[in-house]
Amino acid sequence: MTPQKDWPHAPIHRLGSCGVYMVTGATLHKAHLFSTDEKLDLLEDHLLKLAKRYHWQLEACAVFVNHYHFIARGHPDALPLDALLNQLHSDTARKLNLQDQLVGREVWYNFWDTKLTFERSYLARLNYVHQNAVKHGLVYVANQYPWCSAAWFERTASLSAVNTIYSFKTDKLNIHDEY
Repeated sequence: MTPQKDWPHAPIHRLGSCGVYMVTGATLHKAHLFSTDEKLDLLEDHLLKLAKRYHWQLEACAVFVNHYHFIARGHPDALPLDALLNQLHSDTARKLNLQDQLVGREVWYNFWDTKLTFERSYLARLNYVHQNAVKHGLVYVANQYPWCSAAWFERTASLSAVNTIYSFKTDKLNIHDEY
């Protein structure tokens, strides 16, 4: 008889504090838990606040009713990204459950991370995150989705940078995003 294997629940996250990462987080069972403007604000505001506190520069982000994506660059004094994510998940779950008057509900399922080491992959993923609300049919133009960095990016980056990043194809990227 073959011994039973002890498979891990998920891949090991190897998040340090150096480099650029794309992160996707998902709610348990893809539940639409962040279903109001107030709840989306909670998630986005908490992500922005923690990124600053942990010394991670967000370069693109988008939050939705049941998942989020962001790209972040660690500063030399950045704290580990997995610590930021653990706090993001625990704090937002606690606050969401308090709002919904539910005790002990599991909110988050997992997160997936990719360390970005190739420029073309990085630029394509920046485009992907900015265009994600369009992909999900929430808006026709990315900068119209309030919980996404696309409008900020278009206001602050040069026109040539915006055009360059938005020209990168995203259809062949392998990103966990079946929501």
